[in-house]
This record gives sequence, structure tokens and C-alpha cells, in this order.
Amino acid sequence: MSRRRKPELIPEITFTGIADKGRSVGRDAKGRVVFAEGPAPGDVADVLITKKKKGFLMGVPQQYHQYSEARVEPFCQHYEVCGGCQWQHLSYEAQAYHKQKVVEDALLRIGKLEVGEMRPIIAAERTQYYRNKLEFSFSNRRWLTREEIDSEVSNLENVLGFHRAGAFDKVVDISHCWLQEDPSNALRNGIKRIALQQGLSFHDSREHEGFLRQVMFRITAIGEILVLMSFHQNDPKRIRPFLDALLEEFPQATTLFYCINTKLNDYLFDLDMVLYHGKGYVEEALGPVRFKVGPKSFFQTNTYQAKTLYDVAVEFAGLQGTENVYDLYTGIGSIALYMAHNCRQVVGIEEIPEAITDARENAALNGITNATFYAGDVKDILTTEFAERHGKPDVLITDPPRAGMHPKVVELLLQLEAPRIVYVSCNPATQARDLLLLSEKYQVLKSQPVDMFPHTHHIENVALLELKG
Repeated sequence: MSRRRKPELIPEITFTGIADKGRSVGRDAKGRVVFAEGPAPGDVADVLITKKKKGFLMGVPQQYHQYSEARVEPFCQHYEVCGGCQWQHLSYEAQAYHKQKVVEDALLRIGKLEVGEMRPIIAAERTQYYRNKLEFSFSNRRWLTREEIDSEVSNLENVLGFHRAGAFDKVVDISHCWLQEDPSNALRNGIKRIALQQGLSFHDSREHEGFLRQVMFRITAIGEILVLMSFHQNDPKRIRPFLDALLEEFPQATTLFYCINTKLNDYLFDLDMVLYHGKGYVEEALGPVRFKVGPKSFFQTNTYQAKTLYDVAVEFAGLQGTENVYDLYTGIGSIALYMAHNCRQVVGIEEIPEAITDARENAALNGITNATFYAGDVKDILTTEFAERHGKPDVLITDPPRAGMHPKVVELLLQLEAPRIVYVSCNPATQARDLLLLSEKYQVLKSQPVDMFPHTHHIENVALLELKG
């Protein structure tokens, strides 16, 4: 009969950087890489190892011997339990420094790329209330703190907030969230109050029952508000009084949708959206371009930094007004339309058909006639025949999902030999992988990190590639 090994406790690990999912990274005395959630770079702590993987260890801090000088007091009352803004205990200056290091390590150390100019990160001017979209979940079970569990407090309580990571059936009840500006908090708290007054049941994820499931807010920089309610049952006798009460208390809501979700998952974008009030969309502005944003639209979550990001992309593209531009993974055409006034024509490709519908409507909204959009997987749409039909690109923009570009797309980019590629990425690791593959024919002239999401590990990076020779 084998005995389970006692978990290893590694003493006095000095943490030196940040990693995915809010973890900090350090090395032990043997040089082994250790990840842990909770420490800040500069902390020294004993760590109990919970997982051993090839090349690294994962654990939880047990005792701190020294705290980082960059530590600050978190400003959110929910910080300890929510898990959303993992780096609130680290000064924003330190966050920006370590995000810069993440990009540099990915490109220079892991990707082993030669980069002509590594630019300093563009930090966010807004570090609070910067998101234009948030989703909250209803639940009849509240996430409890360790102290509440020890004191045998019941978790059976109707709450509205965020799912704690790893807890599908419990929700952290949020009274004030610092991610989205007013009237987001008033809306959420008002909706919860109306639901309780009307005696409506909150969702039970274990039993898969309960009337109220989710609510999503889009609040644009120009002051328009979209609310999307998700119900578990299609019951007009309960839906209508609830939505009418919502509109009576919050007449500033520009557009109100609802949907019925009877699935086991909370994914909303494959559901039919029912317009209950308003024009069916909100408008957002990025520089001179206005966008219609609906409940299913894929739009940059941080409007303020999105403009900064797109300005960098425009600068790197170096447009003179005569270029033929391809925009891969175009979404609702945000980058394509942002550049359209500065080039001869722009061609966008996006896998999501609804996003392409939005892109075409937004082109019409802005009177842009030199933008063409195609729906389909980039690896299937972008072919040599496609390039013959639309002309070889002078500049190619690519903004792929976190997984990076499909190998077939990278292969075709090498065949197309666009003189200039602007690669926008939300994952420096996969960007570095793709840039290394492209280095067969391209050199990386510039890299520009942009912080889109303060207090999280997420980081965007824009790289400028030029065809060799």
C-alpha cells in the first residue's frame, strides 16, 4: 500500500515577476521556477507546492518573510474574494514595469528575436472605471470567505455579482465594482433590489433552475447605455413587469434587450436577442469613427486605450493614402475603419458572421466606401486567389485571438510578402512564436506594449515587421 507523499514546503522564495492568471513567479535555491497566486514581485515567502509540472512548480504561500516595497493597499472591498483584479496589491507603476518585462521576455528571451526598438509601455490614464462592458451573474448561493465557512454561515442567499474562479455554482456578491463607470453600480444594485421586491428566483447552477441568470451592461464613452437581461424561463408575466420596473427606475437606459437561456452554460452570443426598448444598439466613438455596438458586437472593452492602441497601429502602418491594406481577424472592422481614411482600400476578414454584419453597417454609418469585409475563417478565406482578386497588400494588419495565427495563415503571409505587417496581439507568447516563424522573411523593427487592463495580467503588444531586403 503506497503512502501519499507529503507536500514539499520550499522556504524563502523571492518572487521577481508576474505571470498568467494573477500568479507571481520566482525561483527556489535549486533554480526551479515556482508560480504562486498571492505574492507580489519583491515578496519573499515560504511556498507549499501543490503541483509539479515539467519545468516548473505551482504552490501557495504559507508565510511571508518580506513584503515588496511596491505593495499597496487594494482599493476594492471585494479584492480578497472576487479574484478579478489580481494585481491591486501592486502599485500601478510596478504593474506597468512588469508587463513591459513580460513582453520583452516573450520576444527577446523566449522567442529569441532581434527587435530594432523596444518601446516603453503606454500605461493607461484610467486605472479605474475603464471597461465599457461587464457581465454579472445571479445566484442563490453566495461565495463565502474562509472566516464565514469556519463560523458556519449559510451560503444560501440571493446575490448578483461575479463567479469566483473555479466556482461554477457560487457568486461573489458585489456592492461596488471599480471596473465600469456610473451608472453601472446603481444599475446592478437597482436590478437586484427590483428582483427581490418582485420575489423572483435567482439561478441555481446545481439544480439548473431559477428565473434570473445574467445581466450585461455596455456603457459607452459618449454616455449611451445598453442593458441585456438573461432569463432562464420565457415567462412574459414575470419578464414584462421586471423590465418595466427597470426602465422606470433607469430611464437613461438607451437600449434594453432580453434573451432566454435554458442551456447548461452561460454563453449568450448564440442566443436570440429580443429588443424590448430603444434603437437596438448603442454608439461609441474612436477618434473620428463612430460604431454601432449591439448586444453581440465584438468591441474593444477599454474604449480609452483602444484609441491609443489603434493610433499605434496607424503609426506603424505608415499610410500615405495609396496603400492596399488587409485587416485579418477584423472583428467589427474597428481597426479597418479607423485606417480607411488614410489608405486606398482596406479588406477585412473575420470568422464571426455577425461581426462582419456590424462592420458593414459601421462602414455605412461613417460613409466609408473603400472598405470590404468577408466572413469566414482567415485560414480558409486568405488564399493566393483572394490576393489576386483584391491585389497584393502593401500593409497587412493582423489581430488574432490569444492562440495566435493558424500555421496556414503564417505560411500564406510568407508567400504574400506584404512589405509591412502590423501584428496586434493580446498574448505576447503566441505573438513571439508567430514572429519567429515570420522571421524567415521579416525583421521586427518595433515593439510597443499597451496596457489595456490595469490590475490584471493582460497586456497588448503591437509589433512592426518589415520585409527583409
